[in-house]
Amino acid sequence: MEHFYASKYHELEGNYWLFKGRRDMIFRLIKDYDRNVDILDAGCSGGALIGFLMARGFKNLEGVEIDKNAVEICRQKGINNVRVADAEKTGFKDQKIDVIIASDILEHIKDEYKALSEWYRILKPNGKLFIFVPAFKFLWSEHDEINHHYRRYSKSGLCRVLTESGFIIERSSYWNFSLFFPLSLVRLFQKFFLQGSRKSGDQLREVGLFLNKALEYLLKFENMILSIGINLAVGISVFAIAKKYEKD
Repeated sequence: MEHFYASKYHELEGNYWLFKGRRDMIFRLIKDYDRNVDILDAGCSGGALIGFLMARGFKNLEGVEIDKNAVEICRQKGINNVRVADAEKTGFKDQKIDVIIASDILEHIKDEYKALSEWYRILKPNGKLFIFVPAFKFLWSEHDEINHHYRRYSKSGLCRVLTESGFIIERSSYWNFSLFFPLSLVRLFQKFFLQGSRKSGDQLREVGLFLNKALEYLLKFENMILSIGINLAVGISVFAIAKKYEKD
């Protein structure tokens, strides 16, 4: 991720509608877990998700993050259970973690299988990976390039790499349906009327307070639909719940 973009990300991650909506979805997915389970936030950035889950009673949270500045931001917030580490080499012992949350991290890693193998290694038997990634190759833009993404995923593509890494897929769905059609129209316009240009600039644009809150509520409404077990056919992201299954 470009340095200027990383700085902006850290400024916005606390209150930006997209990040708040995703934290809400993650909490809905894990809310029934015992509050003493061992949770790892892989690619924890400035610790917004860890702080969010701590405030909801989860006690054993840890994070790994490759960006030293982000880890320092965590510590400034009083979140000290984070370490500078690569997601492909976390430094944890085998079968240490009950739950891994990987939110928009796998697309940053050149060797996705190496990261998935590492996460599989450190999960306890029957432990689970909750993973979010950007969806659909045709939505690729300058935003992905600024973020140093290697790929975007289809739902079937994400499930394939998870299965090939030993995981059992418990659930998968697209997410952020609300912006799929507007963003798709923008990409089609760029393709046919801007001579194939993928440029869209910085998609993490600050929005007004009212619009930020409206988009947050829209995304949380979508999360409510997903939380009752209804999966979405399209979206600008895709998530999966994948289980490590090993006999005792």
